[in-house]
Amino acid sequence: MDLRTKRRWILIRDYMVGWTVAFLFLAIIRGVGTIEVSAIHFEFKEALLVSFVFGPIFGSISGFVQNLTEHRYNQRISIYRLIGFRLLYAIVFLFFLVLMAYIMATLFFGETKGFMAFAFEPGSIPIYFYILTVDGFMLLVRQVNLMLGENNLSKLLMGKFYKPREEERIFMFLDLKSSTTYAENLGHVAYSRMLQDCFNDLGVVIENEAEIYQYVGDEVVLSWCLKKGLRHQNCLNAFFAFKNRLHKKKDYYHTNYNCLPFFKAGLHSGKIMVTEVGKYKKEIAYHGDTINTTSRIQDKCNELNQDLLVSQQLKNQLAMTGFNFENMGKIPLKGKEKEVIVYGVTQGIPDMD
Repeated sequence: MDLRTKRRWILIRDYMVGWTVAFLFLAIIRGVGTIEVSAIHFEFKEALLVSFVFGPIFGSISGFVQNLTEHRYNQRISIYRLIGFRLLYAIVFLFFLVLMAYIMATLFFGETKGFMAFAFEPGSIPIYFYILTVDGFMLLVRQVNLMLGENNLSKLLMGKFYKPREEERIFMFLDLKSSTTYAENLGHVAYSRMLQDCFNDLGVVIENEAEIYQYVGDEVVLSWCLKKGLRHQNCLNAFFAFKNRLHKKKDYYHTNYNCLPFFKAGLHSGKIMVTEVGKYKKEIAYHGDTINTTSRIQDKCNELNQDLLVSQQLKNQLAMTGFNFENMGKIPLKGKEKEVIVYGVTQGIPDMD
């Protein structure tokens, strides 16, 4: 199973768990110390059973719809339209849910009311409102999770970043080549749209277990924990996967922007500090010399005429298969006293001589 498919299943799993918990909460609230006024009511144990049945069903459908909106429509519509789409979905799903309940009530409980009377019997409106609210809340949590980065929301809530802690990570600074020329030729509106398209296409790097740390203008910072970045040479493959993705869409970029964007990148590994920062705007931040060094290495790409530069420290940690490494020698980096040995990296089988 590829990582993209795995992430989709994880999202569906999260929605299944979320909806099961929501139905359990509703069952507890309605089943303990209350009296049902609807035509059909369940004992508390029966309500729990219904929660464990309908929670996963409702969650799997909601998760599927969320996957659909993220991968088909999320890049093309605003958050307001996304919320509107989800609201429409929830209303349609509610209709079919009530219809199924009405059929079951008619067949198994001898219900004789008409459909409209059944749908709007006493106590039904609060339940509908509850379902819409839960769906909206889960959509909001999902959007916050996407903004913070996968799995960072749960870590933030558990306070894992409250105190600075040390990690060993790999960083990639990815920058658009000739960005000033593109901006002048396209104008700021078309240029911004092109960056949107490029960064949407950057989504291919999730197959290489990359975490998108920051977008800064026309630059993106990717990160891996050391183990994931070295595994299958993910940190190198991510760059070339993105490069190949842009090349496959060259007709699209030439048609819409009369150019094919190219990116340059610098890679480095080392120890950093990760912590939660900000009072009124929370963010997970990385601090340390490793990040500064990576940025300076990327700055040397134009000078050395290389698309991808890697520090010797990271190169020595990587497997030596599938890529050519060209020693560019010791180079001075702005703000650093010691010179750093860097390598230019290209795809291909290295010579065995």
